[in-house]
Amino acid sequence: MDTSAATPPAGISPPQQALWWLKKGAYALGPEWEKAHNICQQQEGTRAYDLVHALAHWIEGDAANRDYWYRRVSPWSRAASIEAEWQQVAETLKR
Repeated sequence: MDTSAATPPAGISPPQQALWWLKKGAYALGPEWEKAHNICQQQEGTRAYDLVHALAHWIEGDAANRDYWYRRVSPWSRAASIEAEWQQVAETLKR
């Protein structure tokens, strides 16, 4: 997913937009992370949003909150790294 533009590409879902912002922000806390997190909070309880929400809290370094969101989307096999998890979630959201 190309993140060179100033905003996410048209036509992608809100959870995909949140993923875009996480990648745009180089998987770090900052304004892009905040945008992603705000999107995730729009429809808590919806699996796609909750998957990205879990990843956002992993990036944040909040293990307890991350684990809470992963329990909400169980069963889910988390990847070994944030970057690999981003890719796994992105592939899931394409379906």
